[in-house]
Amino acid sequence: MAKRELKVGLVQLEANPATEDFLERGIAGIREAAAKGATLVVMPELFRWPYFCQVMGPEQFKFAEPLDGPSVTALQPVAKELGVVVVTSFFEQRAPGLYHNTAAVIDADGTVKGYYRKSHIPDDPLYFEKFYFAPGDTGFKAFDTAVGRVGVLICWDQWYPEAARLTAMEGADIIVYPTAIGVIDAEGPEQHRLQREAWQIAQRAHAISNGCYVAAVNRAGREAELGFWGASFVAGPQGEMLVDAGSEPGVVVADCDLARSAEVRQWWPFFRDRRIDLYGGLTKRFGGQ
Repeated sequence: MAKRELKVGLVQLEANPATEDFLERGIAGIREAAAKGATLVVMPELFRWPYFCQVMGPEQFKFAEPLDGPSVTALQPVAKELGVVVVTSFFEQRAPGLYHNTAAVIDADGTVKGYYRKSHIPDDPLYFEKFYFAPGDTGFKAFDTAVGRVGVLICWDQWYPEAARLTAMEGADIIVYPTAIGVIDAEGPEQHRLQREAWQIAQRAHAISNGCYVAAVNRAGREAELGFWGASFVAGPQGEMLVDAGSEPGVVVADCDLARSAEVRQWWPFFRDRRIDLYGGLTKRFGGQ
C-alpha cells in the first residue's frame, strides 16, 4: 500500500502565570514546527492565556472571543504562508452569557474548515470549567484537510472511548486533543505519575481500538496551583509511541504513515466485529436505569 505521509507538529507551550497573551509565542511555535517539516500543527488547549479555570470569577470572561477572533484570524495567514494545517484552541463567546471551549481547523490555504466545541466539561478542583463553558453541540467531527481527515476532541474528551469511536467513525485519519492537564501538589509524586501514565495509556488505547493515529498536546510548567506535566505525544494505530515531548516547553514532530491505519484495521478488524445491535445501553446513564 502506497505511503501517505503526515508530519504532526505539537507546540508544547510553557505555563502562563502572568496573564501574558501567548499568541505570538504560538505563532513562533507553528513556524518552528513547519521548519521541522510538520504539515499538521496542533496547539494546546486555550493556549493564548493562563488556564483561568483554576478560579471562578466574572473577570476571567475577558479572555473570550468570537469565532472570528484573533486566535483564529491571526493564524490563518500563517497557515497559508507555511502551507500547513493548524488546529487552534480558544475560549469562544457565542452570545452574551453563552461560552464554549472551542477548536478551529485551519487548512493549509488559510481557510477555516470548521469548528469543534468541547463536549465533556469537567468540574473538579482547579478545573472549574462548568462555570465557564456550555457543553458543545457540534457533535463529533472530522474535517477534510490538505493532509488528510483530521478529527478534533479537547482535553476531558480524551477519557471517553465513545468520543474517540464516534470521531473515528467520521473517517478521521488522526484524532488530535488540544489539552491543558496537570497535577496538584498535595496529591504527591506517586499519584502524579499514575495520572500522567493513565492519561497517555487511555489515548493510546483509543488509537488501538480505532486503528488510527492519536496526538495530544499539553502545556508545561507551573501555573498558580497546577503543575502542567507536558508529555505531549503522538501514538500510532497500534498504540506505539512515536514521540513524547517530555516535561519542558518545546516543539516536536512525528512522522506518520496514514496508510498504516488501513493495514492495521485489516489485522485487527474491530470495526468489522462491532456488535452495534447490542450497544443501545450506551445511551443510558448506568446499567438498565
